[in-house]
Amino acid sequence: MELELAGAELRAVLNRLRRAQGQISGVIRMIEEGRDCEDVVTQLAAASRALDRAGFAIIATGLQQCLTDIDSGRKNGDDTDAVRTRLERLFLSLA
Repeated sequence: MELELAGAELRAVLNRLRRAQGQISGVIRMIEEGRDCEDVVTQLAAASRALDRAGFAIIATGLQQCLTDIDSGRKNGDDTDAVRTRLERLFLSLA
């Protein structure tokens, strides 16, 4: 299934990924500086949430595309059940 992100959707996903990238850089810096464990874990959790949200946004966009045009969700002639199975696996990969 090919994912087609529109301009606004793409910007939102990229912003979330950049935010996570900054947070991960912050975590690395905090560890190198010997910062408090609670602060490091809090920042790491924020980065994890940002990545999850980006992943969910990508999956939601793919699902929306599949629902509006099921043929665009097919890959190499996959039927609807195969598309659903792939989407389910994607959702579970983020769980």
